[in-house]
Amino acid sequence: MHRFALRTATLGIAACCAALALLAPLASAGDTGASASTTPCSAANLVVWLPSGMGNGAAGSVFYKLRITNLGAGACTLKGFAKVSAVNLKGAVVGKPASKETGQKAGTVKLAAGGSASFQLRVVEAGNFSPADCHATMAAGLRVAPPGAGGAKLVPFPFETCAKPTQAVLTVGPVKKS
Repeated sequence: MHRFALRTATLGIAACCAALALLAPLASAGDTGASASTTPCSAANLVVWLPSGMGNGAAGSVFYKLRITNLGAGACTLKGFAKVSAVNLKGAVVGKPASKETGQKAGTVKLAAGGSASFQLRVVEAGNFSPADCHATMAAGLRVAPPGAGGAKLVPFPFETCAKPTQAVLTVGPVKKS
């Protein structure tokens, strides 16, 4: 009987430890601070997407909120500004890449597995520029390189932009916790 009680206690401890191991990622899911053990996000584990619905317009510009979701198995961090460019159907860059919003500071964002962050994208309407300075054309989407992630993602998003790289049509804000 003693051997049975010892075996039952051992199985109970093992089950308890297994349950704690499964619950540990859930306990940290809401954590937005960076830790020394969290690695930078890898583009291979990220999805960049534009939620459905229209952007918010303001005096010749439209603002969109792009989302970055971590589909990796573990937590990771992002810090900074995404690199964004308009692209044509072949994936080639059209016009000037996005500039950073002035006066914005970037903090470190920790993304749990399944967690999301976002950043603001401003698109200046191509009609605001003279035809000679802009050479208006349709972009098929955006190439988005999340900060520090070592790669880029394509986001389908047709919009009118300037083909001439002298006009600043795109501006991005820092990545923030959603």
